[in-house]
Amino acid sequence: MRLGIIGQAVGLFAVTNVDDILVLSLFFAQGAGRPGAARRIVIGQYLGFAALLAVAGAAAFGATFLPEGVLPYLGLLPLALGLKAARRAWRGSGDDEDDGPGSGGGPGPLEVAAVTFANGGDNIGVYVPVFATAGAAGLTVYTVVFLGLVGVWCLAGRFFATRPVVARALSRWGHVLLPAVLIGLGVLILVEGGAFGL
Repeated sequence: MRLGIIGQAVGLFAVTNVDDILVLSLFFAQGAGRPGAARRIVIGQYLGFAALLAVAGAAAFGATFLPEGVLPYLGLLPLALGLKAARRAWRGSGDDEDDGPGSGGGPGPLEVAAVTFANGGDNIGVYVPVFATAGAAGLTVYTVVFLGLVGVWCLAGRFFATRPVVARALSRWGHVLLPAVLIGLGVLILVEGGAFGL
């Protein structure tokens, strides 16, 4: 029984988060060679995903923190971050002068968390009914498996970002790809959710 739930949790996580590997790879490429960047990306990924789990878990048991009509507007987060990254790339300052003192450059944990949460906003709708039918014990299994897989996803993202061919491509085009992916992701979330009557 428990093995069945673990298998379902692995499958559900993989299906709903496959696009996260691309975003993580871009973040890891952006932070390459910068002290502490990988740690900040992992922390941000965990923060964003923990927030998703908290909202979905609460909604499964009747509490609603985010009305359903708000979810499409989460697309504004990656859209704003993508525009900020595009502005930096346009100015030719791929170095993150506004990341704050002592950040070491690269994406910050809150930036990664915001993108993770916004990108997973549609996952909430999938997770809620699953969590509601799983009960408290099942929800615990899903949470443990999901949080374990977040670590696997971070390793996969870093792995892809450090492959020589991929690393060269991301090094050359990452300053263009990251804003494009974030802006595209934001627009997709807004349009698919029907935000602003789109």
